Amino acid sequence: MTAKLTVSVLGTGIMGAAMARNIARAGHTVRVWNRTRDKAEPLAADGAHVAGTPAEAVRDADAVVTMLYDGPATLDVMRQAAGALRSGAVWVQSTTAGLEAIGDLAGFAREHGLVFYDAPVLGTREPAEAGKLTVLAAGPEEHRTTVAPVFEAVGARTVWTGEDGAAGTATRLKLVANSWVVAATAATGEVLALAGALGVDPDGFFDLIAGGPLDMGYLRAKAGLIREGRLSPPQFAVATAAKDARLIVDAGRRGGVRLDVAAASAERLERAAAQGHGDEDMAAAYFASFDEKPTD
Repeated sequence: MTAKLTVSVLGTGIMGAAMARNIARAGHTVRVWNRTRDKAEPLAADGAHVAGTPAEAVRDADAVVTMLYDGPATLDVMRQAAGALRSGAVWVQSTTAGLEAIGDLAGFAREHGLVFYDAPVLGTREPAEAGKLTVLAAGPEEHRTTVAPVFEAVGARTVWTGEDGAAGTATRLKLVANSWVVAATAATGEVLALAGALGVDPDGFFDLIAGGPLDMGYLRAKAGLIREGRLSPPQFAVATAAKDARLIVDAGRRGGVRLDVAAASAERLERAAAQGHGDEDMAAAYFASFDEKPTD
């Protein structure tokens, strides 16, 4: 039988809330905390205890899951929780934090006797809610029996990238995967914008590529969100995607490569956020093609 754990989830946005809910449904004791408590309160109906502080959330936990905005935010929250962390507890760090931050987070784990797992997830709102995420994970093999029930509750698949979480191998793979997601989303918006500007029916384009090597389910899904005005609630928000795009550009720079598409995509996403689309699905980067809202 799977051991029942006490799991703390810090950060209950789109992904964190879904993960906490699925961990609770798997029968584990779940404590949650979010900077804006209102976002965590609905999880009480799923059996989670809503904590008032990070320290309250992590006290005596077997595993702590962080799903926050970025690396600095994660380190700040864990510092708030430091006094209540149990030495030997497992820390599942699922925030897309970037390469520089991973070293800082792993250092914090060492200082406080935590078993560190670099474990970002691949997927958006729907697979998160269904417990069908792909977990990218790096961390020591001897403690995987503790983290396995958590990964099984939130994901359909776990891809192990190494035994040293501090090396950030899982984060590196996540950044590569997200670079493709960001580029494909930007291209989708530009295809629709250009079609409109040239008086081309987008359906003609989709018929042209149907069933061929240029066709993509992701392209059709994101284009559908734009064309049907289904950008809220987001699968993956513009503001978060912009942050990730900047982390991708920085990772490329550190590796000695110039990522022009990722840099341009970051600018598009930031422009869309400035236009008021920050909380909408990242497909809303489409609107960055226009100085004003396009007419139907």
